[in-house]
Amino acid sequence: MKLDFIKTIIAIAVSGLIAYSFFVFNTSVNKDLLTFGSLFFFIITLTMTIGVSFKLPRTTSLIRTVSAIFFTIALISNVIFSFMDFKEASYIIVNGILFLIYGLISYSIGKAKQ
Repeated sequence: MKLDFIKTIIAIAVSGLIAYSFFVFNTSVNKDLLTFGSLFFFIITLTMTIGVSFKLPRTTSLIRTVSAIFFTIALISNVIFSFMDFKEASYIIVNGILFLIYGLISYSIGKAKQ
């Protein structure tokens, strides 16, 4: 795995701006949870989408595709949570399951020798 430093910094900055927008536009009690949860999820998925490359080009393209899909799913999920009143447990469970599925798929792709 090779990390491109500049693209990673850009991914972190974009993730931070998106998470900040959730903080600003959300008025519920759980806006801190939404902000930090989305920041964590977005940094990981966006960094893997634009900031990382692997030895095999096929592995790189598959990981980028999966990361972009889960970035989009997380964005939609967090927008939905942003506009509704939710309990902490439901947010942690939904985003935790999404993140664990993302990790499992990415790990499986990375371990496959093709």
